[in-house]
Amino acid sequence: MCTKLHIPFLLALILAVSCGGHEDPVPEAEAPLLVSTTPENGAGGFLDSSMSVVFTYDQNIKCPEESRKRISIDGGASVDKVDTYGAELTVSVSGLKRGNTHTVTIPAGVVEGYRNNQKATPAVSLSFSLKGSDPVPAVWESAATAARNMGTGWNLGNTLESNSGDVNSMWIEAFTSRSTSDYETAWGQPVATRALIHMFKEAGFNTIRVPVTWYPHMGNVTVTIKGDKGYWDMSTWAGTDVDPVWMARVKEVVGYVLDEGMYCVLNVHHDTGTASTAWLRADKSVYDKVKGRYRELWRQIATEFESYGERLLFESFNEMLDNNGTWNYSSAAADDVINAYNADFVATVRATGGNNARRNLILNTYAASTEQKVLEDFKLPSDSVEGHLLAEVHSYAPYNFAFKTDYPKKVFDESCDKEVRGIIARVGKYLVERGIPCVLGEYGADTSEREEAELAKQAACYVSAAAQYNIPCLYWMTLSNAEDRTVPRWSKPLIKDAILNAYKENKAD
Repeated sequence: MCTKLHIPFLLALILAVSCGGHEDPVPEAEAPLLVSTTPENGAGGFLDSSMSVVFTYDQNIKCPEESRKRISIDGGASVDKVDTYGAELTVSVSGLKRGNTHTVTIPAGVVEGYRNNQKATPAVSLSFSLKGSDPVPAVWESAATAARNMGTGWNLGNTLESNSGDVNSMWIEAFTSRSTSDYETAWGQPVATRALIHMFKEAGFNTIRVPVTWYPHMGNVTVTIKGDKGYWDMSTWAGTDVDPVWMARVKEVVGYVLDEGMYCVLNVHHDTGTASTAWLRADKSVYDKVKGRYRELWRQIATEFESYGERLLFESFNEMLDNNGTWNYSSAAADDVINAYNADFVATVRATGGNNARRNLILNTYAASTEQKVLEDFKLPSDSVEGHLLAEVHSYAPYNFAFKTDYPKKVFDESCDKEVRGIIARVGKYLVERGIPCVLGEYGADTSEREEAELAKQAACYVSAAAQYNIPCLYWMTLSNAEDRTVPRWSKPLIKDAILNAYKENKAD
């Protein structure tokens, strides 16, 4: 049977079928929910000038590049980087000020989820505060007292002072990622560990010198690669800011020492010396060009460590030479420039205030030399406090015993003993007896061709002679060396024992 459909009914049916083809609108999804932060909102007592603040949400999130620019921090600090990974958004900030409260602000909509038709995230802020400057103690250990208490020590050598050392062969900068470990291991040593420092403390040492080379981590060191070499035109060196990642690693290693209750000496190391990368020279024309950079370097170091206690000592520089690389003695003019650098160092550190107002500071002689003329020319600068400055010298004697030469002396005999004691007596006469406490910042032998028993005699001679003048002696490097540091264990146990026994037998009561 044929049925005729009424036309209005047919149109209604077509419209109904057509309308039934549309899906209902997707409901709006909830915005990502903030579930925790690191640190917690309102936390306080932080010390570092830089840190990472982590915001954790209840789901994976994203933050487009343009949106990241809207994240801010107040109080003169700055946002250096914003990263997202999974449910975490990490904001790296720097320029944090002691005693300040800082607030990180993430505006509404900056953080996004991955769901369709998702609500915008609300604005989020997190506040945290930094510890204020510790009050300067009413009683702060004098330089002379520190010299007596520092005892025996060691240099964490070829570690944080490692560098390329040649403007025509900047291999670290050219062919590594320039990470802290790339520099720290560049000269064959492993990264420093807390266990290594603890071994020295347990044995009876009381001071660790931490040499640091700063120029590769300061401003912009731009290297041009040609073939298999990297070249640095030092005239292009711009900026003075120390890399905060490098500074953080230096602080970590210094912390290893101080946490053991030991004294730590922190310095400016291979920014001086014979290498073509050395920018600090005992020359008046060079001094006039670089004194601003030198002062700014020490301002940053001093500010970073301002809250640290009396067992941290700063050392102005290592072995600074004239433009000709002259060792031992150069000229009265070069000695005058050394005195000028030292005066800048003292004034800059003191100006940062807090604990730096009384911190004991160590000032090197020209080339860290023990020559009589150098010692006579050495002058302590004026200081805002009295009795908180020390001198430093180095000695590797006798020369033919301590170094590989054409006429080697393989036995530390009576003549060697006499020479070493004469050097220490000269330092005692021209520094200590003038009221200038002194540190023997480096001593030992730069050769592997001497028997350890003979090297032990040399070390014991230095320590016993220096004890008469309360001069702490810091051995150079080889007591624990290379892979032995990873265990850790002693590379030269006979020398270690000789140092500790000589100090015990000769130290003043």
